[in-house]
Amino acid sequence: MPLPPSVRPAALLVAGAVLVAGCGAGGPAAPAGEKGASPAPAPVAVAVDNCGQRVEVDRPPRRAVALDQGSAEILLSLGLADRMAGTATWTDPVLKGLEKANAAVPRLADRYPSFEKVLDAEPDFVSASFLHTLGEGGVAPRERFTKLGVPTYVSPADCVGKDNGGDGDGVRTAPLTMDAVYGEVRDLARIFGVPERGEKLVGELRARVDAAAAGAGFGEASVLYWFSDAQGPYMAGCCGAPGIVSGALGVRNVFADTREEWPQINWETVVDRDPDVLVIADLTRRAQSAESAATKVGFLESHPVTRNMTAVRKKRYVVLSGQAMNPTIRTVEGIEKVAAALRTYGFAK
Repeated sequence: MPLPPSVRPAALLVAGAVLVAGCGAGGPAAPAGEKGASPAPAPVAVAVDNCGQRVEVDRPPRRAVALDQGSAEILLSLGLADRMAGTATWTDPVLKGLEKANAAVPRLADRYPSFEKVLDAEPDFVSASFLHTLGEGGVAPRERFTKLGVPTYVSPADCVGKDNGGDGDGVRTAPLTMDAVYGEVRDLARIFGVPERGEKLVGELRARVDAAAAGAGFGEASVLYWFSDAQGPYMAGCCGAPGIVSGALGVRNVFADTREEWPQINWETVVDRDPDVLVIADLTRRAQSAESAATKVGFLESHPVTRNMTAVRKKRYVVLSGQAMNPTIRTVEGIEKVAAALRTYGFAK
């Protein structure tokens, strides 16, 4: 990914002026989201430790920009559309039920916007799901926003128990759990001055996980998680969001022997592992080959190396959104859909 274009001096001046104005009282009200406009935020001071940085806000943000879909869907689920100035980097249609709220928030780009484009939205807070988004090669390093007085926040799921120092998608030093996602929900709810909404959302997510995993009993069913690319396919390692799904349901990921988040694995190795079920991402982006589920299935059923796999011959596919295979609130959706499919395919004991 090329580095973002340099920032025009004029854009910096505009951003600085907005930040100064944002410290005062009042200001125009933002459009109401699907759940109704949030009450005018009262001045507060909140500080959270986040991926090695301390994030401080003097008042709840009024013009937040969410630079990844997972972060945007948390803010929308907390009923904060009226305090969002933009979103970016989408892989899927928005979570069902949030369509109206999402339509009220400008989309700055389907993938990474330039740093300049983000500043044009006059943000007073920027959040992201991945360290790379707010790093070199992404939108811009966090420090560039900090110098302008714009607080930034990155999902703890991408830094806690994870080494991002290599060239790939990182290596898990400890298995990811839903607690990291719940912590993100609570952090953002506190930052925006709506902690009770955060607790309500976490409670709903916990209840869904418990319901989906109740009496799972799927024995020794083996699964493979394929995110994208047919030429050098990205398959899930042991310990990211797919690991949460596997752990909740007691199934075996055939590549649980690697701690890489999304290693690229050749098809000969995949065929050798011969999983019972293939969990495949259905992406709407167009960044690599075989993004949609239909394209993935077409490849699997026509390629001479893959078409004789057990899961392919028996058409045991589970289609998930990309967000359900990332550490987001939609990982819960992944648990629910994989559980339902395993029951349909007769793996329940």
